[in-house]
Amino acid sequence: MTASIQVDNLSKEYRIGRLKHETMLRDVLVNFAKGKFLNREAQSTFWAVKNVSFTIDRGEVVGIIGRNGAGKSTLLKLLSKITYPTTGSINVQGRVASLLEVGTGFHEELTGRENIYLNGSILGMKKHEIDERIDQIIEFSGVEMFIETPIKRYSSGMKLRLGFAVAAHLDPDILQVDEVLAVGDAAFQKKCLQVMDDLRSGGRTVLFVSHNMEAVENLCSRCIWIDQGKIRQDGNASEVIRAYMSSFSSLGSAHMDLNKLESRIGSGEIRLTSMEILTTDGNLKEIIRSGDSLLIRIHYYAKQAVSDPHFGFRLTSQVGTLITDVSTWSMGLDTGRVPQGAGEIDFEIDFLNLMPARYYLTLWIQGVGSIRYDILENFMAFDIEGSDYYNSGRGISSNFGLVFFPCKWTKPRLLP
Repeated sequence: MTASIQVDNLSKEYRIGRLKHETMLRDVLVNFAKGKFLNREAQSTFWAVKNVSFTIDRGEVVGIIGRNGAGKSTLLKLLSKITYPTTGSINVQGRVASLLEVGTGFHEELTGRENIYLNGSILGMKKHEIDERIDQIIEFSGVEMFIETPIKRYSSGMKLRLGFAVAAHLDPDILQVDEVLAVGDAAFQKKCLQVMDDLRSGGRTVLFVSHNMEAVENLCSRCIWIDQGKIRQDGNASEVIRAYMSSFSSLGSAHMDLNKLESRIGSGEIRLTSMEILTTDGNLKEIIRSGDSLLIRIHYYAKQAVSDPHFGFRLTSQVGTLITDVSTWSMGLDTGRVPQGAGEIDFEIDFLNLMPARYYLTLWIQGVGSIRYDILENFMAFDIEGSDYYNSGRGISSNFGLVFFPCKWTKPRLLP
């Protein structure tokens, strides 16, 4: 098999330090004379990517996963030659199309049509190639009505659709995509996945960065897990995803102190402090079985009064498949103004119709718009045990799917 991408001992170092702004002409001239063209405060170094080596064969579709800040996007920028490595080497064979950030390669003052030509030329397309494909690009992007509108008036989703449409029609040997599924509706996401699948079928190479583990598993046969700039695991997609999901949390208990969790996102005006899994009569529930009723009591602390916070509960499977994501907002509950101090909120589940398996729990508190107060992602793993809900003596098996129904069969009967 011919190698499409060869990476050897790749590292990228960044220097972290705040520039000092000189206000006196004297200071500027003195620093210039000393050769200090940039005057920085004490610096530290940060290795975004460290000693990474791998080979990707032509025709492989490889998922790249990892937590925020792990180095995934930096790796793609190195492969795309947007930035250059501190040490190591990269050998890429073929024409590369990269969609790394929303709006990359666009000019805000130009129209959508003009940006297609600009972005296409940046990606290496000739003008006659763009002329031949521009109608297809516009149709694929779904922004026909706004194609003569300056792109500064586009939403982030519209920019991403246009950017992906250009990259998809470049006919690349290698397509690199960073979080294309994070923006856009379900129909566009389906088109993106179809394009990547078509490229795979045509023997092209795809590198796919995403937090959508289900999409990674379905699309990719191989997965590379990046952790703190290094390769933590490289192999079969399902196996790597399971290991990655397991790394988020330890097996939970009926009572958890959430104050001790460091891996959290949010501004912190209101924070999750503890959680209890209870029976409907208020006792701690150490064992959870398929078909159970239970109550999840969430404790929080508000540093100040917060208006209309939304509390959310999310469950995913061992491979990252979203089982459910429900919140006070989606259920139409007006939480009102939460005063400063400690409080609690209950989430009741009347019937847990999940098969026996291990699941991962995310809790979150968000505000109106994009305000994120506190997010604990996949912080807890818990096992649902089997039960004999149907009183058949056979139990409920995970081999029968993700969910089961409280249903019944009738005996066959002869038609008159």
